[in-house]
Amino acid sequence: MKFNLRQQIEEIDRELTKRAEVYPRWVRAGKIKQSQADYHVARLEAVKRTLEWLAANETEIRAYVEQRNPH
Repeated sequence: MKFNLRQQIEEIDRELTKRAEVYPRWVRAGKIKQSQADYHVARLEAVKRTLEWLAANETEIRAYVEQRNPH
């Protein structure tokens, strides 16, 4: 299955929303430390920023790749 960048960003948003609901409970229950929750959220946010950058520059990236690898 292939998913475009917008779909991937939507999935990251969905996951970030879910973790915002779950992590506070897990921290209170002692399942994870706050620092761990913050670390995992920060990593997902970094993924989202990367995907957003790719989406914003997709046309230029595709043109560059096509120029470097003509069929």
